[in-house]
Amino acid sequence: MPSSQSRSRARDRNDVLNRPEFQSLNQQRGGDGPRRPVRQPKGAAGGDGGVKEYPEQDCIQLNPSLRRIALSALLAIDISLSKRLGVCAGPRGAGPRGAGPSGAGPSGTGATLRSMVTLLALSGHALPWICGTLICLWRSNTMAGQEVLVNLLLALILDVMTVAGIQKLVKRKGPWDFPPGFLDIVAMDTYSFPAAHASRAAMVSKFLLNHLVLAVPLRILLYLWTLLVGVSRVFLGKHHLSDVGCGFALGFLHFRLIESVWLDSATCQTLIFIGSLRWTPLL
Repeated sequence: MPSSQSRSRARDRNDVLNRPEFQSLNQQRGGDGPRRPVRQPKGAAGGDGGVKEYPEQDCIQLNPSLRRIALSALLAIDISLSKRLGVCAGPRGAGPRGAGPSGAGPSGTGATLRSMVTLLALSGHALPWICGTLICLWRSNTMAGQEVLVNLLLALILDVMTVAGIQKLVKRKGPWDFPPGFLDIVAMDTYSFPAAHASRAAMVSKFLLNHLVLAVPLRILLYLWTLLVGVSRVFLGKHHLSDVGCGFALGFLHFRLIESVWLDSATCQTLIFIGSLRWTPLL
């Protein structure tokens, strides 16, 4: 009887050691399998006198830094608030809070709100601003006006190319991950970070405030328009709040860059002359 109990215990012990999580112990005991090297401190010297380091993926960080915890918390708050504010998000306006009673489409109030928000966002699109600047430049007769318009056109092109390049590098999706529309594809605004409309609105508003003499009510309306353009993209579910904030900062940097490399009147007239020569045979 005692011998049968000892055999059953030995059998159970062998079964436990044959489980997958104990295979590494069996290999080290048997000596026929590859043994994992013992981890040494980062500055410990190896057998050949060199410094022996291990890949980062083999390390287990049991105590993450406070900065990493804070960034993760802020990112989670950003995503949550952006989704809550996406009241007009949806391919047909049926956002998370704008669906009708039957769920088939947006209600009357939701459709009106989405139309207003979409129109406000369209006012910050690249295509109207570039086309409008070209038309004003074509109809302008003063050298001072042409100088301002040429520099504004260069600032708009710089903004479009810079934002498109950063978006291609970061490739951050929007809070609702909807496919980009036709106008977004035309303006190369296919990703979320940074917000192209916010960057453009901030750059244009600073440019106009710096080069036009506006009354105080108009200046307040311009600041309000800049803020509403950025918020409208969050309402449409296209961008996070952090994308809009970084877009505002990037637009201000674009304005400072254009001001530092401002083209004088002679250079602008040369560019206009070259452009008129290129388009004259087509007229």
